[in-house]
Amino acid sequence: MSSISLETLDGIAVMTLAVTDNAMNVLSPMVVSEMSDALESMTSSSDAQGILLASGKSDFAAGWDLTDLLGMLDARLSAQEALESCRDYSRFLRRLETCGKPVAAAINGLALGGGLELALASHYRVLADDPKAVLGLPEVKVGLLPGAGGTQRLPRLIGVEKALPLLLDGTHIAPQHALRLGIVNELAPAEQVVARARQWLKTAVEAISKPEEYQLAGAARSASKAPRAVVQARAPWDREGFRVPGGSSLFVPAVGMKFMTESARIMSRTLNNFPAPKAILSAVYEGIQLPIDRALAVESRYFASLITGTPVARNLVRTMFVNKSRADKLTRRPATPPPTAVRKLGILGAGMMGAGIAHVSALAGIDCVLLDRARDLAERGKKHTADLLVKDVEKGVLTQLRADAVLERIKPTVAYRDLANCDLVIEAVFEERDLKALVMRQAEAVVQQTTVLASNTSTLPISSLGSGTARPAQFIGIHFFSPVHRMPLVEVIVGDKTCEDTLSRTLDYVRQLRKTPIVVKDSRGFYTSRVFGTYCYEGHRMLEEGVDPALIENAGRFAGMPVGPLAVTDEVSLELQYKVIRQSQVDLGAQYRNPIGWNVLRHFVEDLNRLGRKSGGGFYEYPHNGKKFLWPGLAGEYPRLARQPDLEELKTRLLYIQAIETLRCLEEGVLESAAEADLGSVLGWGFPAFTGGTLSFIDGIGADTFAEDCRGLAERHGPRFEPPRRLIERAKSGDTFHPRAPWPTRRQA
Repeated sequence: MSSISLETLDGIAVMTLAVTDNAMNVLSPMVVSEMSDALESMTSSSDAQGILLASGKSDFAAGWDLTDLLGMLDARLSAQEALESCRDYSRFLRRLETCGKPVAAAINGLALGGGLELALASHYRVLADDPKAVLGLPEVKVGLLPGAGGTQRLPRLIGVEKALPLLLDGTHIAPQHALRLGIVNELAPAEQVVARARQWLKTAVEAISKPEEYQLAGAARSASKAPRAVVQARAPWDREGFRVPGGSSLFVPAVGMKFMTESARIMSRTLNNFPAPKAILSAVYEGIQLPIDRALAVESRYFASLITGTPVARNLVRTMFVNKSRADKLTRRPATPPPTAVRKLGILGAGMMGAGIAHVSALAGIDCVLLDRARDLAERGKKHTADLLVKDVEKGVLTQLRADAVLERIKPTVAYRDLANCDLVIEAVFEERDLKALVMRQAEAVVQQTTVLASNTSTLPISSLGSGTARPAQFIGIHFFSPVHRMPLVEVIVGDKTCEDTLSRTLDYVRQLRKTPIVVKDSRGFYTSRVFGTYCYEGHRMLEEGVDPALIENAGRFAGMPVGPLAVTDEVSLELQYKVIRQSQVDLGAQYRNPIGWNVLRHFVEDLNRLGRKSGGGFYEYPHNGKKFLWPGLAGEYPRLARQPDLEELKTRLLYIQAIETLRCLEEGVLESAAEADLGSVLGWGFPAFTGGTLSFIDGIGADTFAEDCRGLAERHGPRFEPPRRLIERAKSGDTFHPRAPWPTRRQA
């Protein structure tokens, strides 16, 4: 079935986009081919004097189908093949704006990426005055640039100064802002955008067919100070004497300064790990010096270079969009149990994690019982939500009425009987097995038989915690990340006896919160805490070896991690990591092997009493009214090497150790899929997004090269870097952890 319909009425040809196999209007090779055929039909018809672009759905066009895009990125095209593939849509849009007939876009809803590029190739744009009708060119967020004229038409339309931030940040623009910038020509109620666009086209057709009469009428309107319509069947940049608004030369002070400041900003923000922002800057600068057709060719070459030059775009599209979307749709949920919703939630422990869980649950419309051992502690947990809501109201994110309703849903208490009607109870107390068992037994005594019991533990095995309850089949791990209101991931841990109904109900709850779940099997530390710990411990070992602490931290940042291993240990708290290891020593006895960072942790906790940020200091000092800085005493505790190691070697150690531990989790069955491994690493603890995650990182390097690198690291730094069996198998077979997506999927349809 076609995604395009055509209708000509009173000299106006209306091309309506309504993609048949997607909830939204998305672009694909097949859709572009259909639009091209429709355009040829409209331009060759004498009945069609003007062209109106409209949508048959609530959105105008949401950009390129990311599944198709992933197929193209996975196809490993040559530079020439990539160039030809990406120019199809660009050529269609150029043909549209130069077809000789006036073109108007009736933008009834959001127009993003290629959807906005379609509108920019029109001669007149009417946008719905609706908060949902946002515009934007977000390609930079998937490691690409707008490849169908976005980097060339937008600066020519609104000027370099206004266009660059939109292109480099991928910002969504509200209707009123779009009108002020000059991206659209007028706003109208959503139900009137087609009529307004049609009205402009009729005026344009009249002006073109009777130019002398229209000019006389226009002069009369000017004399009476009435508004005069701009009606031409050519874009501004195709008219004689066109100049980019605000200038295009670096010798124009404002333009030159904008390129310099944006260049510095993206370097500071990306540390040269993301190539798309630099490509956008180059495409804009080079393109605006040229006529539009040559500029579009420049843009296409930069777009092709991002497809073929690095795996960054492929990694971002696959992990952050395609696989995240699948996880959000609960692809790991058992199919049989019917969907459920948590109406009332019990939370045991009103500390940082418990309070955070209450906050996001209340925002999702769930009534929360927030229980702690003392009333003031429970009230303090509710105050956490109150403080966050005040900020949301100040920012305009929530109305005061909505904020009041959210806060009303949280009931602080010390009485376990208040848990009686809860659908789900989550324990969020300290990482101490006996304490967790105590509070869970008291909760279990008062809740319903159908209530799901969960632990927010980040390290203790769920099966052993569940064995202390009378209903292990209804016991599960729900591991949130701190701060809960900002972190999008929830790690769901299935114990040995956890039943499918419990898993289904838990995943339904995660969906209520609009967070992204991954499902892992039980083990000590599960997946995220276990692998994240290797990053911290490797930093501790470097410190013990005499590596300069500032160099350690910079290695982490330049590798792409959010913060260095010492800083993040302070945030988590050295004391917590110390207690987790002590608990493991008790649980496993002689079988347990201390992590490589144990000596440093033990020394800081037992000898120095430096426990982390919350206690006033750890690896860093935290002055009351100033920025944190590395504790000067580190030099005395760990003398520095006279010759410091190479930064690249340190970056490699920090990233490789995480990928190796992920492989071990895969071997042991803790992880079931590469997609969840990558999602967990990027969304859970901030493994560099440009790599796509820990297993995409290996795919990008190649299993054989990665295994050889591991052997070299093992020789220099110890057996923890020895390549795991799963890696050696992949190196021999040549297989990747992620199978390639088919391409072109829709062209074959």
